[in-house]
Amino acid sequence: MTIEGILPVFKPEKFTSHDVVAKARRILGIKRIGHTGTLDPAVTGVLPLCIGRATRMVEYIQELPKEYEAVLLFGIATDTEDLTGTPIHEMADVQLDAEDVKRALHAFIGEIEQIPPMYSAVKIDGKRLYDLAREGKEVQRKSRTVRIEALEVLDMKLNLKHPEVRFRVKCSKGTYIRTLCVDIGKSLGFPSVMKQLIRTSTGNIGLEQCLTFEQIERYIAEGTLEQYLIPMDEAISHIPSVDLSALQAEHALQGKPIMLSYSPLINKENSLFRVYGPDHQFLGLFEWKEEALSLIPVKVFH
Repeated sequence: MTIEGILPVFKPEKFTSHDVVAKARRILGIKRIGHTGTLDPAVTGVLPLCIGRATRMVEYIQELPKEYEAVLLFGIATDTEDLTGTPIHEMADVQLDAEDVKRALHAFIGEIEQIPPMYSAVKIDGKRLYDLAREGKEVQRKSRTVRIEALEVLDMKLNLKHPEVRFRVKCSKGTYIRTLCVDIGKSLGFPSVMKQLIRTSTGNIGLEQCLTFEQIERYIAEGTLEQYLIPMDEAISHIPSVDLSALQAEHALQGKPIMLSYSPLINKENSLFRVYGPDHQFLGLFEWKEEALSLIPVKVFH
């Protein structure tokens, strides 16, 4: 049985993304596996794995928006911005109003600036920030622009000593939900920390499609795992498509530029296309060059 495509895995707690890849390699007996977005060990949820030739899709799936459900805890701050870290500040009396909380969260919708936390994989002068943090060092970090597409309050427990707010957020690649929790707390005048986080979707891949390691092992034993794999082109369905004739498809598989009698561009910002032959056979990714009226191969799948 040839296993190829996107395997949507439910990442368990205490596993790094690399741990998930390593375990999948052992279970499947396949080396060519890549993950599509790092999750901290304490975080659970959607982690799509690209298997076989689908590893060539990693960069496109990584760019997709992510959705999370998080629990924000007020009154405590840690050095890691989540509860795995060392407490650095605690406030005994936190009084919050529900409408103030909703307004504060709503203010973060849109483009925002974030400073990456010290306990993160960002590199500065060739060193990971978390390595510097473990050495007790703190360095200046440049802020980066991220986008919060949507932010919705799901539940509030404001009568606790340390109030909690559970919320859903849809955001761009590179958004630190830990930092978002800290910044929301600051906007309300309180120290805060991320208590819990689950990734509920990556692009169009949701929790309901994800398999646990136990399920993967069972489906392999049953010989049914293939039916749970997501085809590589389906995972990047946000990229527009172009259909080719049989002759054009033959040339596409040879890596030749494909001239078209029309421009397939929907907008100038999106020049990458999924290309299909007869019978909806996925041939690869091609880039449209307007000046040459041609589709130029980027990734071809023979």
